[in-house]
Amino acid sequence: MEGNLFDNGTHKNILLEDFGHGEMVQANVHLIVDNERGMILDPGGHKVYKHLIAEVGKIIGVGNLDYIFLSHQDPDIVAAINGWLMTTKAIALTPKLWLRFIPHFGVDKFVIDRLKGVNDEGGIIKLGESELYIIPAHFMHSPGNLQVYDPVSKILYSGDLGASLGQDYQFVEDFDNHIQYMEGFHKRYIPTNKVLKTWVKMVRDLDIETIAPQHGAIFKGKEVVNKFLDWLENLECGIDIMEDVYKIPTNKLEL
Repeated sequence: MEGNLFDNGTHKNILLEDFGHGEMVQANVHLIVDNERGMILDPGGHKVYKHLIAEVGKIIGVGNLDYIFLSHQDPDIVAAINGWLMTTKAIALTPKLWLRFIPHFGVDKFVIDRLKGVNDEGGIIKLGESELYIIPAHFMHSPGNLQVYDPVSKILYSGDLGASLGQDYQFVEDFDNHIQYMEGFHKRYIPTNKVLKTWVKMVRDLDIETIAPQHGAIFKGKEVVNKFLDWLENLECGIDIMEDVYKIPTNKLEL
């Protein structure tokens, strides 16, 4: 569903329509606009590309897209990057760890110079008249992973962190009930609780009104944001709970 998460007249945070369907995992695509300059976040694969580029064209014009943010290397984030680079003049920002891997998606040699790696520590970039913070979120779940914090709207774009699957609502209202839609993903895709504690400690220093994941429902309001952070901080996941898997298998696969 498309709609504004924030709009003060010159600065807008837009949730674009989910054009994915069929067997594709549901994905949220976000557009940040400041003074008519734009950044699109994790724009996805080939089947949604033509619809999303048309939406960006209607909202700000493709010539006003300054950045394409790629939080990590997964295909639901980066598969159509060559199309975005060929049809815009935008710079694609991605963790430096993946600079040699993303070209396997078919990045043309004439646009490869606009694929830029961001160091592990992240940094601050200017969009229009505002600044955006690119912050580290490594190992959640990708070993090279970044997020975007927008201090104007106070939205943290968390990528796969906070992802939920199967719920039929756009915003989390009953957090305790919402856990069932997040728990399986986080326990399996996040490698250890230590990285969650480290990340939570960092982001508690930010003034966050909304956490917007790439998949599923959005956490809007400080109360639900803090409940999410508290839940993450104490979640056992990955190797914390999967040591028993590490043994030589005896079962035959039935394919």
